[in-house]
Amino acid sequence: MSSELQEEAEIRSGRYQVLTLLCASAAIAYIQRAALSVPAEEVAKDLQFSDLARDMGSIQSVWYFAYALMQIPAGWLADRLGARKALTIFCIVWSLATLLAAFANGYWTLVLTWGLMGAAQAGAFPCAAKALGSIFPDSQRARATGMLAAGMTIGGAIAPILAAFFLEALIPSARAIGIERWRLLLAIYAIPGLLWSALFWYWISERKLPACHGVQTRPPAVDWMRMLSSLPLGLLCAQQFFRAAGMVFFTTWFPTFLQKTRGVSQLDSGILTTVAGIGGVVGSLTGGFCSDWILKKTGSQRLSRQGIAIAGMSACAILIVLSYYAQDTHQSIALITLGAFCATFGGVSGYTVAIGFGGKNVATVFSTMNMFGNIGAALFPLTAGWLVAKTGNWNLILFLFAGVMAIDAVCWALLNPQGTLFGDQNESDTNASG
Repeated sequence: MSSELQEEAEIRSGRYQVLTLLCASAAIAYIQRAALSVPAEEVAKDLQFSDLARDMGSIQSVWYFAYALMQIPAGWLADRLGARKALTIFCIVWSLATLLAAFANGYWTLVLTWGLMGAAQAGAFPCAAKALGSIFPDSQRARATGMLAAGMTIGGAIAPILAAFFLEALIPSARAIGIERWRLLLAIYAIPGLLWSALFWYWISERKLPACHGVQTRPPAVDWMRMLSSLPLGLLCAQQFFRAAGMVFFTTWFPTFLQKTRGVSQLDSGILTTVAGIGGVVGSLTGGFCSDWILKKTGSQRLSRQGIAIAGMSACAILIVLSYYAQDTHQSIALITLGAFCATFGGVSGYTVAIGFGGKNVATVFSTMNMFGNIGAALFPLTAGWLVAKTGNWNLILFLFAGVMAIDAVCWALLNPQGTLFGDQNESDTNASG
């Protein structure tokens, strides 16, 4: 019995070691992808862009289009190579692409390098979903995905303030060597991903995170026609499209939005964006644990997963609209922060449902959902930039955000997936100890 307890403790410890590093990779990825949001006006000026909103909006959108287009290939690769090997490769490539972006000398070179970074980061979350689906049972999956989502939101939350402080601190160095400070920022941001890749490869053994090799572990062939005709998968993709479209506001236009509508400084916009992001972090953590608690108490997947998603997205839409009418900047930020909390509280259900619904092809199913999410994320900054360019009204971005979150709540109200897409069983439900 003691040996069995020891083995169970080792399995549990291994799970959370993997989860800890996955959360760290999510934070690093979000910090890197948001690197251009705070110095957007500075980048546009240095590279002589003719229109800030249009040109920086299109560059941010290129990142998400590249990210979206690579989702299914990245998920397929994760299912075949295993999360450990695939994620290490992806992280190295996206970190090197971040470094290359520091050498951009015009609009098109920044488009190419930033798009390459987005394409490489496409593998991050299909790999993470593959890993969590293989080592966590269903009863613990929401808290695991909630912690992963918290890693993302921590990265997204600290990215603006981190960039703002780095940009201030780099002024003497940039002047001394005669280079723009945003270029130094991108070069510095490439380092954590490379260090993480080495740590992940050497610390996480194949015993802790098995690769999908061999007859017994290789996933079945993907039935693409079944995927295309699945209504639950279609709704799962739709909710991700609208949720991601709304939440990308915080990592793209939100700092600039605050500068333009509330008259805050660049540094203060980074700080206030981080404050709103903290609400998202808390929502991700509490949402995952609450979802698993409701599942344990009621046994209802629909109430524990679908129910909190409907409530969270609906509340977010209402709070964002109310923030517009707040006269005081801090009151407005408080309402937006609460809205971010509600969105991420319910948002963990998307990842949890996708992992369960994907079965042994979880990375492929998850990446399909995530592809649509990032098409939405790509369209939001482009649409927002176009709206501002046409009207000159930055407040329209806020109502665009509220509208897409309201539609997301409707998608969740219609979504009720049963079993798995291909009728198989998730690896953790057969192999992992509860």
